[in-house]
Amino acid sequence: MKATAKDLRFHSRELLDTVNRGEEVVITYRGRPCAKLVPLEQGSKIKKEKTENELFGIWKDNPDVRDVERYVRKLRKGRF
Repeated sequence: MKATAKDLRFHSRELLDTVNRGEEVVITYRGRPCAKLVPLEQGSKIKKEKTENELFGIWKDNPDVRDVERYVRKLRKGRF
């Protein structure tokens, strides 16, 4: 199926329903194909989002950050 960029903007729900039925939708912009909507397979190569933030706890072993409020005040001292 072909659809225009305007169709994608105003009729995105219908296009997603079409894709969910298993069809592919080619999006055109100014008459030229520029994107394709395809159904997502269950075992696709797209990585699943991590449930845990990998930066969480990055400062936990830093001795300067034992007292967080004092550390933040020290950082802001020159600004205020």
